[in-house]
Amino acid sequence: MSQGLPEPSPNVAQLLAFYLEAGVDCALGDEPVDRLAEPEAIPAAAPAALQMPRAMPAPTLPLARNETSQAPDAAIVSAREAARTAPDLEALRELMQKFEGCALKSTATQLVFADGNPRARIMFVGEAPGRDEDIEGLPFVGRSGKLLDRMIGAIGLDRTKVYIANVIPWRPPGNRTPTPQETQICLPFIQRQIELVDPDVLVTLGNPSTQTLLSTREGIMRTRGKWFDYDTGTRMIRALPTFHPAYLLRSPAYKRFSWQDLRAISKALAK
Repeated sequence: MSQGLPEPSPNVAQLLAFYLEAGVDCALGDEPVDRLAEPEAIPAAAPAALQMPRAMPAPTLPLARNETSQAPDAAIVSAREAARTAPDLEALRELMQKFEGCALKSTATQLVFADGNPRARIMFVGEAPGRDEDIEGLPFVGRSGKLLDRMIGAIGLDRTKVYIANVIPWRPPGNRTPTPQETQICLPFIQRQIELVDPDVLVTLGNPSTQTLLSTREGIMRTRGKWFDYDTGTRMIRALPTFHPAYLLRSPAYKRFSWQDLRAISKALAK
């Protein structure tokens, strides 16, 4: 693929769709705020007699009931030990429901474990749940999920023939990017999930899941469409990165590259 291909500028509808996918679903004021405007002059200090008393500092709030107090390294070790003991997917789900090592659990509505057929030959892995996924408890059910359904439908598949999950099983607040520590804490769970599903083809959706699972620092523009080997510890699985559906909603000109990736996936499954 040529690296010089410019990305088309988004229109207003695409920008609004991007903000909605990012969790920006409400306004904080009736009027826009110009952050680049010159600040107003600060008025002179009032005489001492007219100054308001200084407010007392707010009390420190206790941690939420489910918020982790574990150090990140200890949480990672705890996740590895827990994931290793899961004999099947149902046991893994129960372990993740009880896991208290990731603070994202305290702000999410519920665990978003997986969807589809656990005996499928192909597994798709994204980064983290969004608002709709957090509400329904299933991955890829919002606008991105509808596009993913159309993508897999184009090669004769549906959710009864694929397995879908995320690296992060809890929605980050406001759809923010998960921190490296949160990703490392959750990584043992998705690794064990892939091992238990044991698909013939693993598809990483977008840059974060690709870099996390395939241990590469290259961006999705360079990795998409290239086959990698994913080692489960018991066998090698063929892995193919492609664009995340949310990116394709913002940049529909790149859908043709995803179609090329889907055709490559279809040929691999036909063997």
